[in-house]
Amino acid sequence: MVDHSFADLELAALYDSLNPWGPGDDFYLDLVMSAGSVLDVGCGTGRLLRRARGTGHAGRLAGLDPAAAMLVQGRRAEPSVEWILGDLRTRLWDGPGFDLVVMTGHAFQVLLSDEELRVALAAVRRALSPAGRFVFETRNPGARAWERWTPDRVYHITDADGRAVRVWHEVEETPAGDRVTFTETYDGSPWPRPRVSRATLRFLGPDALAGFLEDAGLRVVEQYGDWSRGPLTADSPEIITVARPG
Repeated sequence: MVDHSFADLELAALYDSLNPWGPGDDFYLDLVMSAGSVLDVGCGTGRLLRRARGTGHAGRLAGLDPAAAMLVQGRRAEPSVEWILGDLRTRLWDGPGFDLVVMTGHAFQVLLSDEELRVALAAVRRALSPAGRFVFETRNPGARAWERWTPDRVYHITDADGRAVRVWHEVEETPAGDRVTFTETYDGSPWPRPRVSRATLRFLGPDALAGFLEDAGLRVVEQYGDWSRGPLTADSPEIITVARPG
């Protein structure tokens, strides 16, 4: 789950523990390793790019994120990657386009308004080479994932000093249209009281996604419903989209 609270070093250091490497990461790593140059939008701690470099990727790898604390984690581990502070609204890309632009970790869902989506997708289109690919995933609204974001589902992790941390989510109210607002709570010995962040995510279906992409000069060439590249169905957990300019 995308978490917008990782703006300080203490929480940023917990991100990878809360989000262990999984099938989605393997899916994206295969794409990155086959591309000469890659831009990871909303890269977080840069785990994907760090793994790619460690696996032997010798080309251009760039990670873009608005949270400086997250980029600190990436830069410490792999200084050869370009770590760029900002977002798609603030960065302009000069020179040859990227062969691959990715948005992982459901980062696409933080683009809440139509205008935000249009600006971000236009920036992606400008960042791509003529034959480049834009790959991202968003939770399928038909799977209603937010119904499982309840306080009884607690995640237990440890920080770098071995201290236990409990994390849980709670939807604040009945979803409004295609938006879901929820809280994420961190509780444990590192803090005198629980730390709570609040975020809203947008759940768009395949038709709406295709419409926004088309408006930006991008066309859907592949879509999957899971990380095994299974077909997209009404209740698939994911909408994994591969788009190209054109």
